[in-house]
Amino acid sequence: MIWRYKHISQKNFVFLMSLLIGLLAGIVSVTIKNITFAIQTLLEKGIVFSENQLYFILPVIGLFLVYLFIKYITKKPIEHAIPSILYSLSKKGGILARTKIYYPLIAAPLTVGFGGSVGLLGPAVASGAALSSNLGQLLHIDRKTRTLLIGCAAAGAISSIFKSPIAAIIFAVEVFSLDLTFVSLLPLLLASLSSVLTSYFFLGDDLLFNFNFSDKFEIKDTLFYILLGISTAFASIYFTKMYFVIIGFFERFKTRFQKLIIGGLAIGVMLYFIPPLYGEGFGFINNLLAGNHLEALGTTPFDAFKDNIWVIIALLIGITIFKAVAMTTTFAAGGVGGIFIPTMVMGSAFGNVIAKIINNVGLGFEVSETNFTLLGMAGLIAGVIHAPLTAIFLIAEITGGYELFVPLMITVTISFIITKNAIEHTIYTRELAEKGQLLTHDKDQNVLTLMTLDSVIEKNFKTLKPSMTLGDMLHDGVARSTRNLFPVISDNNEFLGVILLDDIREFMFDQKLYETTMVKDYMHNAPDIINYEEDSMQIVMDKFQRSGAWNLPVIKNEKYVGFISKSKLLTAYRRQLITFTS
Repeated sequence: MIWRYKHISQKNFVFLMSLLIGLLAGIVSVTIKNITFAIQTLLEKGIVFSENQLYFILPVIGLFLVYLFIKYITKKPIEHAIPSILYSLSKKGGILARTKIYYPLIAAPLTVGFGGSVGLLGPAVASGAALSSNLGQLLHIDRKTRTLLIGCAAAGAISSIFKSPIAAIIFAVEVFSLDLTFVSLLPLLLASLSSVLTSYFFLGDDLLFNFNFSDKFEIKDTLFYILLGISTAFASIYFTKMYFVIIGFFERFKTRFQKLIIGGLAIGVMLYFIPPLYGEGFGFINNLLAGNHLEALGTTPFDAFKDNIWVIIALLIGITIFKAVAMTTTFAAGGVGGIFIPTMVMGSAFGNVIAKIINNVGLGFEVSETNFTLLGMAGLIAGVIHAPLTAIFLIAEITGGYELFVPLMITVTISFIITKNAIEHTIYTRELAEKGQLLTHDKDQNVLTLMTLDSVIEKNFKTLKPSMTLGDMLHDGVARSTRNLFPVISDNNEFLGVILLDDIREFMFDQKLYETTMVKDYMHNAPDIINYEEDSMQIVMDKFQRSGAWNLPVIKNEKYVGFISKSKLLTAYRRQLITFTS
């Protein structure tokens, strides 16, 4: 460390670290993919389930293995990847537990390898971010740089999995609310580049999507792209709301094992009737892009009717509707994974459905089903994750060109605007936002989010009891305090009210009142009260502004804790602002 401080500038050190983080994130992504692929291959070749069409019970086995892993190894549920990282950035200074490096590398492949309807991107990002965080702690990296390097890990994971380095950079900026400046752009670029090279080194030129672009943009199709944008917006709203409805339903069950049984049975039924819900779904997307919808749908109980295009459309609508249900049920039942890839699967099915309806409704219109499949993915990413630029550049990089750039902009913009107005926060951010723990691109909000109540609470106040006489109050309180404010509390430390020095100034020297009046005769309610468990720093600031007070009491578990003064709050705010923006 001493050698580094003497010979390597901070700027160059961050560049070197970003390269290393990109390499590690790439290795993590390759590892999690290969473990999952090994499990899938073992199940396909070594077990007779698939031959007997009993594959739909495999996810239950995978979820049971994850249940055992959590019960006996981790001892507590594995947190959802992106929300846990966002919480760490806002409230823990970018500190992530060392166990989060390898827990996702075990639990996620068990979930997805056995057919759980979730993705691997989230766990790959979580593992890479934990690696970055712990490396940063080891090298005594400051909070702001640690945050940037966690963004580098996220960019590296996406760059490695999708081989799309530009979209990876934009994802880190949009989802983790990083400032897109030259200072942050270069490390993100280096990490993304390092990771994609790592992916090429281990996996060669194989791409997730086998796609050859053939249908170019035509101005006559603009109206249909607008229609697709509106449709994907409503699909995104459905996806998000369905997620929270199902999660809320499973919260009624008291034990993880109950959730496993109910969720496992539900997933099995869905997979029996809609086989493409099995696993991540990249094969399904590739078959749709190749124009092979029969192969994409696989073997279903409705095979006898597949020569009817409207049956195909109905089955694809079923995938669109139930992908969100299957994904959320997998999570609720105890599975570990991500939502990004399921969003793409649902979007591909929905885009393909819209194209097929336009082409077969009998009005003489003809649009490219392949293009709409791609645009549907982009529309859902923009709507569900609120990452419009990521959606545009990811699909542009997948197609290997920018022929679809205008349709992408139309679809993504409309989808994002409608969804953002209907649902303010995403699956990633809703819970954090409700608790005031979410970092955004609003610097003022970010500074308040990074501040903690503990850092501004003052406790050097002399407390009074309501039964004390004025004489006792003056002798034991006023004479022994350096403050002009005195909290009144009960014998159980409950906050009852407050007395200001101004309240008793005219009575202080009237000795006839010393034994005849008591504290309760002079105390009054505080202008407002700060609840330690519920109030964010934004709410605290609002209470000061609304009440006009200079000091407000803090209550924790209905007990008096101390006071927050406006002067200390503003001093702490300014100090945090300087640290955040320097």
